[in-house]
Amino acid sequence: MAVEVKDVPEAKRYEARQEGESELAGIAEYIRTAELIAFVHTEVPPKYEGKGVGAALARASLDEARAANLRVLAICPFYTGWIARHPEYQDLLYQSRSKVTD
Repeated sequence: MAVEVKDVPEAKRYEARQEGESELAGIAEYIRTAELIAFVHTEVPPKYEGKGVGAALARASLDEARAANLRVLAICPFYTGWIARHPEYQDLLYQSRSKVTD
């Protein structure tokens, strides 16, 4: 069954549901600014684990970040690992540009 992912800005999270179901299959919480989206927590209930829910959340949210020209800060360990395994999304990662002075 397909997984539907929707951004719910008022809750500051993406929500995933299996097609045709009302029960949440997973969430990805975020903090968003005009230039950056930080993924801080992902949760998939045990009954939905291993069914592609986490991957659907990551892919949909990162695709939307790319479309909105946002940098991504992967605080959540799930996002960190998922992006590491999917190099096509690594260009979205926020890079600190701190200047070192002598």
